[in-house]
Amino acid sequence: MNYTSEKTSIKSVNPFNNEVLKEFEIMSPEKVDSIIDKADQSFKSWKTTSIEERSTIMRKMASLTREKKEELGKLVTLEMGKVLAQAIGEVKICAAIFDYYADNAAEFLADKPLKVPHGDAFLTYEPIGVILSVQPWNFPFYQMTRSAAAHITAGNAMVLKHSSNVPQCAQIMEDLFKEAGLPDGVYTNLFVAGKDIEPIVANPKIKAVTLTGSEPAGASIATAAAKLVKKSTLELGGSDPFIVLEDADIQLAVTTAVQGRMANGGQVCTSPKRIIVAASIYDEFLDKTKEAFAQIKVGDPMDRDTTLGPLSTEKAAEDVLEQIQKAAEQGANIVLGGKRIDRTGAFLEPTLITDITPKMDMYFEEVFGPVMMVYKYETIEEALEIANATEFGLGGTVFGTDTKKAVEVARKIDSGMIYINHATSVAPQLPFGGTKQSGYGREQAIEGLLEFVNIKLIRTTSPDKPF
Repeated sequence: MNYTSEKTSIKSVNPFNNEVLKEFEIMSPEKVDSIIDKADQSFKSWKTTSIEERSTIMRKMASLTREKKEELGKLVTLEMGKVLAQAIGEVKICAAIFDYYADNAAEFLADKPLKVPHGDAFLTYEPIGVILSVQPWNFPFYQMTRSAAAHITAGNAMVLKHSSNVPQCAQIMEDLFKEAGLPDGVYTNLFVAGKDIEPIVANPKIKAVTLTGSEPAGASIATAAAKLVKKSTLELGGSDPFIVLEDADIQLAVTTAVQGRMANGGQVCTSPKRIIVAASIYDEFLDKTKEAFAQIKVGDPMDRDTTLGPLSTEKAAEDVLEQIQKAAEQGANIVLGGKRIDRTGAFLEPTLITDITPKMDMYFEEVFGPVMMVYKYETIEEALEIANATEFGLGGTVFGTDTKKAVEVARKIDSGMIYINHATSVAPQLPFGGTKQSGYGREQAIEGLLEFVNIKLIRTTSPDKPF
């Protein structure tokens, strides 16, 4: 592998006070190659390990993450600023995912018989090799878990390139796998710069790539993989619509939208970023939203009373501020917030914006911060036009008392996941993924497990029989 990194270390920085917590040395190309070689060797024995033994390790991972949920949650909060209660909640989801694959892998990977006119035919599911996993910072443990739990349980090995601002989270996950009994080399971190991922993709021992991240990063890595005929899955950005129908419970819709949008500082691909409200209830919805904003408590994410902490980095806060300022210059109405908070840390005011039109950049962009955009519609057709006026198609919500009508509206939204009367959420048994520029492929559920296996057909018949 040939690359020369300009950086010599990866820094873990607390976004609450900008304190450097720890530094990790950037790995040399030789070190990276040796890790991949080890992963390839480990795969050869791991793939023959029984599903029962693999599942036992996943159950141990579930147990360890539950036991250490406070410690792991605090590490998330320290490295990327997530409010502690939400960080602990993230760890609990990870435990549930490990348990889910431990409980269901044997069924999911069992041979599947096919109906044929004579003889027998069945599908068998085989691991393919070393998977490169590239993951983001906004859910440091969950993002690692939902790919690793599925693909390692399926019999693959994995090397992880985690986001450079959460290296401690990456390291402790590798340590937990070792403590759970996973053989050396089956799961290993790669501490490298983002620009050095493409040469890793080109390593012939890397058989597939899964990435959660930005659209440019996804396009770059997918292109590199495709040139070498390697499969990839991508979960990229989202600008999820949240349509509020005329018959909706307004207070419940407001509470759901505001909590969903402000969770994790607004740094969630599937948070309700664009709230699309029926004209007949728009004013009341907006008034109640202002009241809900007044209840947001900004502060130290370690404080149990805090509901909104800092963004992940100073750059993240400045990038969102720039989007807000540009929207204001183009004519949008900044109803609340819109400024940095005068204190140490990557803080930004919770921001409420209205009167956004297709002539403004923000109408089409993803805003990755505590910014709620509220739109008004006169007809369902207009609501759907706004909802679908984006290159993204990850999640979305329809809020209304008439569930049948809400489902009819949901079917017309170009998205991978739509929730009725609930912000887009996650559960181990529900496939997660999008369409359009939000990526392709699925994680979680059986769909996630089968993304990186060879689905092999075995047919028994005789030469004298028609096929």
